[in-house]
Amino acid sequence: MKTSAYAAQKAKDTVIPYEIERRPVGASDVRIEIEYCGVCHTDLHFVNNDWGMSEFPLVPGHEIIGRVSEVGKEVSKFSIGDRAAIGVMVESCGNCSFCLDGLEQYCAQGFTATYNSPCEDPGGFTYGGYSQRIVAHENFVLQVPNSLDLSATAPLLCAGITTYSPLRHWGVAEGMKVGIIGLGGLGHMGVKFADALGAHTVMITTSPEKGDDASILGADEVLVSTDPDAMAKEAGEFDFILNTIPVNHRVDPYVELLKVDATMCVVGAIEPLDQVNAAQLMFGRRRLAGSIIGGIEETQQMLNFCAERNIVSEVELIKMDEINEAFHRMVKRDVKYRFVIDMRSLT
Repeated sequence: MKTSAYAAQKAKDTVIPYEIERRPVGASDVRIEIEYCGVCHTDLHFVNNDWGMSEFPLVPGHEIIGRVSEVGKEVSKFSIGDRAAIGVMVESCGNCSFCLDGLEQYCAQGFTATYNSPCEDPGGFTYGGYSQRIVAHENFVLQVPNSLDLSATAPLLCAGITTYSPLRHWGVAEGMKVGIIGLGGLGHMGVKFADALGAHTVMITTSPEKGDDASILGADEVLVSTDPDAMAKEAGEFDFILNTIPVNHRVDPYVELLKVDATMCVVGAIEPLDQVNAAQLMFGRRRLAGSIIGGIEETQQMLNFCAERNIVSEVELIKMDEINEAFHRMVKRDVKYRFVIDMRSLT
């Protein structure tokens, strides 16, 4: 099945039109005509081969929204015309203890990513959502509630579940004081979710000017982390902190904000971190943890939660041929708060 797409041909290259081939729809497969695809910073990391694991040609995109155009004979969850979504994963082993517990993101064999993972499909590697259509097993396709705006839902498939999952796992609820560090693609969703879960939500930022935006998104307070007096006043006050900073940074100023037995979860920086002070952890019995996305069942729960609470991402819609400029702007943090490609512009 010939399919129009955009791909990078080599590391640090521009993303340009490219034709790929999708596999035929198997008995348990769903084919989706893609209408929107979110732009994640991970897409740019893979295009630049920042992590030394990119295979080219590379078609990015793992925040996929569209409509079902074909189903296999054994498919029971979807019909032609249904709204459907695909996130970061399209397969896992299904047999390990993690998969059996609905934690496919921690599959002992490693999950198959929506792009850049070895597979038996044409091309030998998975191709992502910067394309006209995609074929995936129905177990990794999500249902999109009718009340959700499709374009603004796309980033929920990565930014949304990446922040929702740890907030749920560590039991964020009414009566808790929760900090969200960083007001970007991840952080703005963290604020929305923490507020919706009833927590007293504090936006922690280096930029005081982001205070107004944070309040609109649901933050009860803004804590400027470059103000030593403000940070000292909040020491030992937080039940949970979600750290969305996407690069290496010192974590010790933020660990000091935690109560005894409280947790800070890192979801932004996939790299070594500086200044992890074990004494801060030991003398407060504090925890420094990490988390990636969520399992398929939890991701569906997140989408349903968003429908109930009318939560979507704040997005800027772009055309497919504007993707390289969007990458440049993303590096400069010139977006509020996620780019989403109107994939109908591809054709």
